[in-house]
Formats: sequence, C-alpha cells, structure tokens
Amino acid sequence: MTGDRLSVDIGAGLRLRNPVMPASGCFGPELAGIIDLNGLGALVPKTIFFNPRAGNPAPRIAETPAGMLNSIGIPGKGVEHYLSSILPQYTIFEGVPTIVSIGGLAVHEYFELADRLDGEKGIAGLEINISCPNLEAGGLEIGADPRTVEEVVRGVADRFHGPVIAKLTPNVTSIAEIARASEGGGATAVSAINTFSGMVVDVHARKPVSGTTTGGISGPAIRPMAVRMVWQVANAVDLPVIGMGGISNANDALEFFLAGATAVAVGTANFTHPTTMNEIISDLEIYLEENGIGNISELTGALEAGALVITEPSR
Repeated sequence: MTGDRLSVDIGAGLRLRNPVMPASGCFGPELAGIIDLNGLGALVPKTIFFNPRAGNPAPRIAETPAGMLNSIGIPGKGVEHYLSSILPQYTIFEGVPTIVSIGGLAVHEYFELADRLDGEKGIAGLEINISCPNLEAGGLEIGADPRTVEEVVRGVADRFHGPVIAKLTPNVTSIAEIARASEGGGATAVSAINTFSGMVVDVHARKPVSGTTTGGISGPAIRPMAVRMVWQVANAVDLPVIGMGGISNANDALEFFLAGATAVAVGTANFTHPTTMNEIISDLEIYLEENGIGNISELTGALEAGALVITEPSR
C-alpha cells in the first residue's frame, strides 16, 4: 500500500491509489498467489469480444531481441461468459478498479459491448482496443483511420456511462491525429501504445514463425518509440495519458511520466518477472521521497525538451 503521493486521476473521476496497472492481455488473476494485486493501481483483463473467438492459428508467440512477437488473436468465450466467470475474479480485489478492455471486428460490435456492459457492477471503465482489424474495411486496423476512431469512441461513450479510454495503435502516420480523434469522440483518457506490427522469419524453413505471418512486437525494444509517441499524444490532447511499451522498472516508468503520462501499464515484463509492477510501485515511492516530490503528478509532462522539429529528408 502507498500513500497519497502516488495517487492519480485518469479522467472522469476515476482515481487510482497509484499509477501502475497491467497492460491488457499480459496478466491474469491467477497471479494473485505471486504478487500483491491489492497494491496495484488498477486491473485490466484481456480484451473481450461480444461473441466467442477461437483466436489465431499456432504458433502464436516468438522471442525477438529485447522483446517478443505475439499473434494470439484474443480467444475468448464471449461477453456472457466473461460477466459470469471472468470478471468476478477481478472485482474481488476491493479498492482496485477493474477497467474492461473491449474489441470488435466491426464498428457495431463495440457498440453492442458498450450497451451490454453499461451498468454492470464492478466495471470502473472501458478501454477501447482500436487496434483490431476492421473486417468491414478490408482488414485495416480500426485505429488507423481517425474518422473511424472518432465514430467508435463516440458510440461507446454514448452508450457506456463511465470513463472511456481509447487505446491507440502505433501503426499510423500521425498518432497525434488519432489521439485528437479520440478526444473528439468523447474519450476521457487515452492509452499509448499498443504493439508495433512486425515479422519474424525461420531462415531454415523459409517461413514466418507466426501462424499469421505477422504479429505485434512488444517489450523493451519498443520503449523509446513508445515514449516518443506518449510525448506527442500528451502535447496533442487535453486528456490523461496511460503510457505503455517496454516498461520493466521504475526508471522506465519515469520516462513515460516525464514525457506526459499520468499513469503507466506494464505488459511483456509480467511474463518473465511477475513481480515487476509491485517493484515499480515501491521504487516510485522511494524516488518521490528521496527527491522531495509531493505527488507523482508533479512529474507528468515535466520533460525539459525543445520544440518538435520536423526535418526534410536529405536529397
């Protein structure tokens, strides 16, 4: 447990006792026997879809230098099973809000989920995973089109009466534009970032390692890019930003705070070092104490940086 110096507000009145949470899909309640879940800022279960899904064909995971590639496909048994059997495993941790991540392969699927989840006990907010492929648009990521992003976020915000967080994909030309579209649609916060699209090849078999050819790259390798994108997002919108991407320790988390994040989420590190989140919380408390900082929010956006400079390519 920590004092008020780590408490943060991530929008729409959703206050966390500390700014550290798991990234969706990288954590489960079975870790309660290993780590102190009551000590986390929030709990974020794996993304759910309205209908059951089998997930992607195997192989689904491959190691990469300083990270991993995954193409899980988010299997699940649908929203009704989620509400009866999965969500109760999270909501038993009193004082730790559960943020439900929702996905869809078509715009209307997000709206159906928002309608179904609105008013359900124990749901503190929704995180909209807009990195899903939009089957209505030929498989393009929903989060790659600002008009679609604004449509999805607005539809969810109109249907769910609580905090709505848009989780941004990095696989875009301008993440600031996508963040502004999320804000225009009524998001109360944004998460940045999801995984980068990547590919790993088995040179002996001359085939992709992943059963879907490509997948999402996560882990320490992407952290500098994630920090840069959080900085861009934080300067583009007037919303709390939840930063994520390769965080393994408190120093990594501090980079995100200084770049503009209000809170952070830990993903890949949980697989190899499950106590990472608890350790980050403890080390952040020590950092604030040693540096005479009253609240972690004093660090948000405190980066001393020059103006964003865009240079023309050399000719």
